[in-house]
Amino acid sequence: MLEKIKNIFNIPELRSRILFTLGILIVVRIGAHIPIPGIDGEALGAAIQNFQNTLFGLYDLFAGGAFQKATLFALGIMPYISASIVIQLMGAVVPYFQRLQKEGEEGRKKITQITRYGTVLIATLQAYGVAIFLESMTASVQGGVLSVVPSPGILFKFTAIISLVTGTILMMWMGERITERGIGNGISLIIMVGIVSGLPNVVLGEITYLQQGVRGFLSEVILVGVMFVIVGFVVLLTQGTRKIPVQYAKRVVGRKIYGGQSTHIPMKVNTAGVMPIIFAQSIMFIPTTVATFFSESEFMQNIMRWFSFDHPFYWFVFGIMIIFFTYFYTAIAFDPVQVSTTMKQQGGFIPGVRPGKKTAEFIDNILTRVTLPGSIFLAFIAIFPYILMNAMDVGYDLASFFGGTSLLIIVGVALDTLNQIESHLMMRHYDGFLAKGKIRGRRRS
Repeated sequence: MLEKIKNIFNIPELRSRILFTLGILIVVRIGAHIPIPGIDGEALGAAIQNFQNTLFGLYDLFAGGAFQKATLFALGIMPYISASIVIQLMGAVVPYFQRLQKEGEEGRKKITQITRYGTVLIATLQAYGVAIFLESMTASVQGGVLSVVPSPGILFKFTAIISLVTGTILMMWMGERITERGIGNGISLIIMVGIVSGLPNVVLGEITYLQQGVRGFLSEVILVGVMFVIVGFVVLLTQGTRKIPVQYAKRVVGRKIYGGQSTHIPMKVNTAGVMPIIFAQSIMFIPTTVATFFSESEFMQNIMRWFSFDHPFYWFVFGIMIIFFTYFYTAIAFDPVQVSTTMKQQGGFIPGVRPGKKTAEFIDNILTRVTLPGSIFLAFIAIFPYILMNAMDVGYDLASFFGGTSLLIIVGVALDTLNQIESHLMMRHYDGFLAKGKIRGRRRS
């Protein structure tokens, strides 16, 4: 392993890409600790505790803890992700975006430009909402009740909006620079680093629990063992594919012969990735978030209990919604009709299946069957932290690293990053991290 890490820094281009990526990520973490002007940090820290298990807590997860501190990067990269999702959904129903998707590089550039404009618009709306939300927050501390914003008004709103929108645009720009000049997956790496930044505090908390005797040494060993097992299953879920064989007929063009090769269509078990959990969790947090603003209503308090993390009703509804959104997002991300049409135009066919409509139906049937176990296991991964919290008396901060959105993002981005580094190593004939058995890279002399 040490030899392979050394090989990474023996390649000048890869070394510069990794150092550039690390430099950008350090800037991201610095920005996550610079508060916007006009905030009382003590009052904010006390007030935000009431919103940890709401939609704001989920938002803070993707912002890497910056939202609860009201920093320059409080909005994180979520406006960009929201704009990308909206554009992707519109690509499935709006003819204009469908045409752009088929125009190749020029179409992708136009979609990227529209996504950036959408990011600015969404960030502006969210920043205004955050400014209003911060002005309304108060906290009970020693000495009385303090406002999170000591001097509310138009000046604070304007400053907050400019600061938050600029922070989001800067993060979007840095993510794109990592993708172009770094090791790729810029936006995903920024989200992953924000999530991982909370791990040291969790580890220190576990050490404190162990010293205080809250949990014994055996319980900690069991937790570590469970972590390894869950991570292994998540890797299998992320990497699992069903390969559909495809044969291309030979074509004679002039003096050249094209086609004739055999390939396959990789059907991923989890085509939707982490998006179903994000959609489902966002919706599940809505009742709790609304109930927070009606603390005196008995009906709203009952709703809050039904949708609390430790209630079986929450687990059941959450799991069902994840399965639904897995099929929903998979249907948007993978179009069997378009795949079959492209295959037919290129002279490809699935052995034993007639081209055209029959091929589309065949692919759709396989996609439906493959997605079912993937969606069920995805629901289990999402629910597992809550099961762990009740079974082993584990806090939410630690349990979230055993499943759910955090673990799926960390594992998925880590695997993609390793694949990027692997490709650079193999191009230079070095052994890669993922080399198996007899398939070994050949080191340059």
